[in-house]
Amino acid sequence: MRVGSVAAKFIREISGWWVAQRSCAHTALPEPRLCRTLGDGDVAVDALAGRDYHFLKREKLLTFEETARLARIFASLGVSKVRITGGEPLLRRDLDRLVAMLACIPGLDLTLTTNGSLLATQARALKDSGLRRVTVSLDSLDDKVFRAMNDVDFSVEQVLAGIDVAGQVGLTPIKINVVLKRGVNEHSVLPMARYFRGTGHILRFIEYMDVGHSNGWRLDDVVPAAEIFSTINAEMPIEPIDPNYRGEVASRWRYRDGGGEIGIIASVTQPFCRDCSRARLSADGQLFTCLFATTGHDLRSLLRGGASDVLISNSIADVWRVRSDRYSEIRSAETVKLPKAEMSYLGG
Repeated sequence: MRVGSVAAKFIREISGWWVAQRSCAHTALPEPRLCRTLGDGDVAVDALAGRDYHFLKREKLLTFEETARLARIFASLGVSKVRITGGEPLLRRDLDRLVAMLACIPGLDLTLTTNGSLLATQARALKDSGLRRVTVSLDSLDDKVFRAMNDVDFSVEQVLAGIDVAGQVGLTPIKINVVLKRGVNEHSVLPMARYFRGTGHILRFIEYMDVGHSNGWRLDDVVPAAEIFSTINAEMPIEPIDPNYRGEVASRWRYRDGGGEIGIIASVTQPFCRDCSRARLSADGQLFTCLFATTGHDLRSLLRGGASDVLISNSIADVWRVRSDRYSEIRSAETVKLPKAEMSYLGG
């Protein structure tokens, strides 16, 4: 589950407030994601083009207490993993307090995804509050390319420093996510693989996806998984590893000489909809059953309308039970035009 801007993933995983994974023929849910963003005043939940943002009033956002209550309900349904995402979750004031509240829930694997810009200064507090590990987004080691991919005003060096500190305090194993876009950073595959090989960190290459409707996605921009594999294997031979669980989004590979593990996420060329067990919860309490969803399901109204935990649990289970998302399997020129929620809102 993901907690959105902070986002969370449930159902095996909930993220953002997200919720992100799908259970199969039973009610037990996946992994949620929680999404929550920014510290004071309003919260940016929908980044459009460049630096234009749509802001939500604070009273529309889930409180930490509401987020933790939903996490407990998701856990009672079988969710085993919560991922805090964004936006950028480390911008959220007192995030370590939310982490501590979520870490108290028995049986949850608590993780966080970040751009790494503030990780060096917050890693210790997050670890001490109960966070287990982090995933860091880093699309290139070249500052110019990195900024072209992300439109940010911080350096690669700052992100690498955050990764180093996270490793030192024990937020491991660290995963490094690299989104590849044709004509922008596909030449970063080998430099990234060389840099992180042997470090114990898990580098994951991700096909460029049409999340939201503002990134100008085209199929020609996708660097396919087969090409990523061939590029790495030609210089540093790799072999497949069994998945950790059914529905794991990344295909796992290891260097034949023992230099470590990498992953490749091929949601465009090798869709995994039928095994997906992830759900997403936005910062304002909307439950999404797919990263490419056009609408969510309102849990905030239930929370604030006096609904019992049992009623909320039944509502979540009802949503999940009839889930039929197959976006990546039916992707076409027409589906790309759908008014999908933006990544910054869903929590990735």
